[in-house]
Amino acid sequence: MKWNQFRLTTTTEAEDIVSSMLMDLGIQGVQIEDKVPLTREDKEQMFVDILPDMPEDDGTAYLTFYLEEEEDKAQVLLKIRQELEEMRSYLNVGACTIEESQTEDVDWVNNWKQYFHQFYIDDILVIPSWEQVEAKDQDKMVIHIDPGTAFGTGMHETTQLCIRQLKKYVTPDTQILDVGCGSGILGMLALKFGARYAVGTDLDPCAIDATHENMEVNGIRKDQYEVMIGNIIDDPKVQEKLGYDRYDIVAANILADVLVPLTPVILSHLKPGGIYITSGIIEDKEETVVEAVKQAGLTVLEVNHQGEWVSVTARKN
Repeated sequence: MKWNQFRLTTTTEAEDIVSSMLMDLGIQGVQIEDKVPLTREDKEQMFVDILPDMPEDDGTAYLTFYLEEEEDKAQVLLKIRQELEEMRSYLNVGACTIEESQTEDVDWVNNWKQYFHQFYIDDILVIPSWEQVEAKDQDKMVIHIDPGTAFGTGMHETTQLCIRQLKKYVTPDTQILDVGCGSGILGMLALKFGARYAVGTDLDPCAIDATHENMEVNGIRKDQYEVMIGNIIDDPKVQEKLGYDRYDIVAANILADVLVPLTPVILSHLKPGGIYITSGIIEDKEETVVEAVKQAGLTVLEVNHQGEWVSVTARKN
């Protein structure tokens, strides 16, 4: 099906109100583009320490929306322009020009599959659900992961650094906590390495669905892996639910700026002698994380590098 695509030029000051107006008119899925710098809270939801350089904010915002081909475009656009003119009396709505183009339906669910294929992390085969395990790989450990809304396919260096450390330290008695579990890949691989039980936390509700979907395709039961949403750093209810002196391993593949306040909190959840595996650390933040680990009273065991990324592994004394 063909869709009519419209790109409305407005201001960052007005983007939320104009977007709300469009939705009130029955237009769903408004896309907002602007150059407003990310807040600290925005960055803490991401899984990289550095972001691409962004152009300077010029106060302009673009709202893209779609109408089905058979819809009465003229009537809808007339109503939008009337609403914008009314807003102009009390709000800087900017140019309010509307560019029109036409676009075809795209099968977004399947279109990106051409870009993600099976790959190896040492002797582990990471494979999406639409590909088959070949005969030559029958002797490898296999984990099925589909790229989705939650971070962690195993392709990123930070995830691979964590996986290699888990492989070293997991035992049949291991109970592991993965802080910022994303797709659930670290907890699932820990179980495949022989761990007894895994718990994952994340701030993003998408992580629960993503982890449960990946657990199902990997044959991992919900009584083996528990996932919860919440902030372990400052939420006492989450801390209580996770339990104290409980985990043999805590893994945290997150921002260095989050690892610093997280590390002293983690100490109370680790068993004596427990292992703390961190990653997501860009090279120039290595000393910051190492110092935070030492300040928490942990003993640094290893510092490993891959590309520009660092993993710090420590033990609770």
